[in-house]
Amino acid sequence: MAAAINRAMPSLTCLDTGEQAILTIVDATRTHGDGARRVVALSHANLILRSGEFVAVMGPSGSGKSTLLNLAGGLDTPSSGKVLVEGRDLASLNVARRAAIRRRSIGYVFQDFNLLPSLNAIENVSFPLELDGWPIRKARKAALEALRETGVAELALRRPEDMSGGQAQRVAIARALVGRRRLLLADEPTGALDSAAGMKVMEVLRSRADAGCAVLMVTHEPRFAAWADRTVFIRDGRITDETGATDFDELFTCDGEDDDDAGDARNSSQHNFRNNPGEQ
Repeated sequence: MAAAINRAMPSLTCLDTGEQAILTIVDATRTHGDGARRVVALSHANLILRSGEFVAVMGPSGSGKSTLLNLAGGLDTPSSGKVLVEGRDLASLNVARRAAIRRRSIGYVFQDFNLLPSLNAIENVSFPLELDGWPIRKARKAALEALRETGVAELALRRPEDMSGGQAQRVAIARALVGRRRLLLADEPTGALDSAAGMKVMEVLRSRADAGCAVLMVTHEPRFAAWADRTVFIRDGRITDETGATDFDELFTCDGEDDDDAGDARNSSQHNFRNNPGEQ
């Protein structure tokens, strides 16, 4: 396992290279309350997420995973330090500009889907674009393309109540991707799904990273974290360690067949997407 990665502030020079940093978190701390009631939710976190990179985040409940995701998505601002999305410091922006970046650059996937029950799939997916002023026809066309990319175009006219959990989650991922957002944040996206549906969701997330999207996913499941390029570990509000996908597979060989299956499925998904991108 790699040494602790919080010891030094990351270089920002990657913003000027071909391997573009989509998300850069620099020495970010988030606290709540004052004095004796002060609680440190996240402490001096450093993380760089580049285009085409899939990073998993693991740690115990209450360790700071959700705080990290909220900061990355501009839903919260750090008490100190910086969070940059495509080179823009979110805390330096006013509320309207920060909301615009969330709509146009950042996609969110939640454990409970958060689809609007009164809207069908294509309406749910196009809704963020319509809020941003897109003409309805153009927004619906983009929504159908996103549904096709996640393999659920046939559900375009179905409402959430008529979908399985796996189908609803893939519709939610389509909503997160629509408009070609560069950063995808997933908070326990497989938590409410069975194993088969969870694997399909992981295939979609992996394929989007392979296509150039930056993906940051919180998970408790080692077999799903194994799909990522690397995994960072959080404990007591601190990013303590990180490991690559190969090292991660070795750490969990005690699960035997499950880990082999996850690794084989991950590699097969990457091969299929690179050779047949239109079929994903």
